[in-house]
Order: sequence, then C-alpha cells, then structure tokens
Amino acid sequence: MRLTLPHWSGALAVRAAAFMTVMCCALAALLGVLVHVSVTDQTVGQARDLALSRLADATEAYEAGDRLLPGARVDPAELPPALRGLALSGQRGTMVATYRGRPAMWAAGPVAGHRALGVAVDYSQQSRTIAGLDESIVWSSALAIGATVLVGVFAVTRVTRRLHGTARVARRISAGDLDARVNDPRTKDPTRPQDEVAAVAAALDSMAASLQGKLLSEQRFTADVAHELRTPLTGLHAAAELLPPGRPTELVRDRVAALRTLTEDLLEISRLDTGRERLELGTEALGALAERVVRASGTDTEVRVLRDAWVETDRRRLERVLGNLVANAHRHGAPPVVLTVDGPVVTVRDHGPGYPEYLVAHGPQRFRTEGGAMGHGLGLTIAVGQAEVLGAALGFGNAADGGAVAVVRLPGGESW
Repeated sequence: MRLTLPHWSGALAVRAAAFMTVMCCALAALLGVLVHVSVTDQTVGQARDLALSRLADATEAYEAGDRLLPGARVDPAELPPALRGLALSGQRGTMVATYRGRPAMWAAGPVAGHRALGVAVDYSQQSRTIAGLDESIVWSSALAIGATVLVGVFAVTRVTRRLHGTARVARRISAGDLDARVNDPRTKDPTRPQDEVAAVAAALDSMAASLQGKLLSEQRFTADVAHELRTPLTGLHAAAELLPPGRPTELVRDRVAALRTLTEDLLEISRLDTGRERLELGTEALGALAERVVRASGTDTEVRVLRDAWVETDRRRLERVLGNLVANAHRHGAPPVVLTVDGPVVTVRDHGPGYPEYLVAHGPQRFRTEGGAMGHGLGLTIAVGQAEVLGAALGFGNAADGGAVAVVRLPGGESW
C-alpha cells in the first residue's frame, strides 16, 4: 500500500520533518548520554566509597585479629580475577561484578601472608536505578522527539500551505485569471508579524494588480482606436466607391477593405478580451455547418464527414472559428486543404510547411508571423478566443508527413 501525502505537502515539509527528526534524535542522544554518564558516575562513586570504607574496616579488623564484617572474606572465590591480581600486587581497587547471582561492588586489598581481602557491597539497588534511568531517558526522549516533530511539522505545513496557495494563485494569473489574488491576512493587518511568505504574497498581488491595470489600459486603447477608426473608414469606403474604374481604384478599394477587416478584427478581439461575450445556443449538425463554412469561404476545401454529430453551440461563433481556420490554411499552407468531421471533433489540415514552433508551443500571438507570411496573426487569435467562449478546445500541431493540423473539440455532441 502506497502512502499518499496531502496535496499541500511537498519536498520542503518532508525535508523539514526529516531534519527536525534527525536533530531531535541527536540532541536527545547527547542529553541522554550526558545524564547517564553523570548519574552513573555519581552512583558508582558512592558505591565505591562505601566498598572502600568497608574494606578499610575489614582490613583493620583482620589485622587486629577481630572477626570480619559480613560480606568480607579473605581470598573469596567470587572475587574477580583482575581485582584479585591487583590486591596481590599490593594495591587496592574496586569493580562491579556479581556476588551470589546479584550485582555487587567489590573492593579488594592486600593483607598479611600475600593474600587478598575482598568486600562485596550489594549493588542491586544502584543497578536498578541506572536501568530505570536509562529506560526513562529513552521514553522521555521518544516523547520529546515525537512532540517536537509534530509541532515542527504543524508549523512547517502552515508555511507550505500558504506557499502552495500562493503558487496556485500564480498559476491562475498565468492562465489569464487576472482577478486572482492571494489576499494573505497578514498583509492586511500591520499588527501581525510580516514573514517572508506574506512578503511574497503581497508582491504577487501587487504584480497582478499592476499587470491587470496595464492590460485593461491596452484593451481600452485598442477598442477605442478600432472604434474611432470605423467612422472615417466608412467615409473612406464610400469615397472609394465613387472613384472611376481603374487599377488605382482597385488598389485603393482593396486597401480600404483590408483596413476595415483589420478594424473589425480588433474590435472582436477587444470584446473577447473583456470576457463579456454571451452565447446564443442552438442545436446544429456539424456536417452541414462545415459545408456551409466551406461554401462561404469560396475556397477549394474538401469536406469529409466520418461521423456526423448534433451539437448545442453558437452557430455564428463556430462558423467564425472554422472559417478562420480554413482561411488560414489556404493563406499560409498549401493544398489540398481538408476539413474533417468526426463526431464532436473537427479537424482542418493543409499540406504546407506547418505551424511555427512558437505557435504549436504557446498558441497564436497577435501581430506575429514568421517566414515572410502575410497577415497580422489575428485570425487564429480570434479563433482561439471564440473557441473559449464556446467551451471548446482548440489545439494546433503539425502532421508527421507535413502540414498544419488544427483540431476543434466541441463539448458534448450526439453522433449518428
């Protein structure tokens, strides 16, 4: 069974938890060793002093010919060999060993006759004390580590959740939602501590507001310019119609028509940018709609209906999308141009050089063309905008054997 982490967890939370765990373990181990060594030294020292004191009393009694104290014997069999050798060499020493199956603190020293006098002091209580202390250190360290890690992870995850929230807002802004804001409460209340995450959130909100203001200003400028151009262009078109027939008149009329088309495209893009377009839904047969688009384009485009479908859509907007794709295929591609209907999926393909790499990767960009191509890059931009209004997905790619391929995937659709 694979452990699934929460969506807000990530490398930062995991690494912080691992770091805190390692540091807590190291600190607990260090403190545990220090406490163990200190208490053990104190306990062993007290037992050693007691054993040496009794050894001194036993030695004095032995030399005076008195009866030895309980636990004191000459050359006891249980005396550790190392301690026996130390006593026979004329020195005194102590050692923790066993006596009658129980822990004992042995003390030994030399007596007359090249013999060793040993004294055993019960060490059971001290041994249990040290064992209990070690167990308490282990349990208390485990509890302290667990509590510290939980508190630390809670604190870190609060930060990571805020960072993930900021990242989600940044992705929404990059996707075109310029109204998205982090709105970190710390940035609204100056009395609260302003940490680094709040600073990042405030900077992102400020950037989004500035970007939104600039884009809205550009959109208003484009719309205003296009709107203001319509009146003089209408007069210019009327004046061009009054010119006498001839090649100069044809050139003037052609340029006026191109300028009017550009102005109308700019106005349409401005309306799409505002996001206020409303659908007029109706049920349409895709095959028949595709054939109408091709007839209206006046181009030599083959229509293939592999699988027809009824879709609920805005006919005018869908015709605009398909018409722009067909016009673009003839303007920048090469014949044959094929429009294919396969259920709710419509494909427009030509056999030219294909779409530029930037367009396939990032989508069409207004007023950008490559390779000396004529046009303003507005046709595909309008197609993308109208497809978004329809709730359709419009993708661009290149066929393996050459040619540009545009695919429109409409929502729903009932095939027959």
